[in-house]
Amino acid sequence: MPHFDEFYANKLRGGLGVTDADTVLDLRGASREKAAASIQDMLERSRFAQAKSVAIRLDPPPEGGGETLFQPVGKALLEAKKRGWIDRLQTLPGQDGLGFYVVLAGKPEREA
Repeated sequence: MPHFDEFYANKLRGGLGVTDADTVLDLRGASREKAAASIQDMLERSRFAQAKSVAIRLDPPPEGGGETLFQPVGKALLEAKKRGWIDRLQTLPGQDGLGFYVVLAGKPEREA
């Protein structure tokens, strides 16, 4: 889109989603404990690997409302962002369902 800055053009195209991610972490059907362990494992491994993008998929709220993994997973990701382990954190676009699009910072470059 030649008449828009890339940032605004991406806003018009929609958010980054499952098809844009390097990998997908599917936590649909996972218990809260398993989801927390999976997120922690992903974050720990990312500190020693190259930067990559991950789409994290979560179950939608049950019929009639109820608790989802969105808040606990979101809190863990936000804490990792504060620590510098995540470069980008956003929700998935509506067509991809409930979840997050995350760009992991990866292993820091060593200065020569």
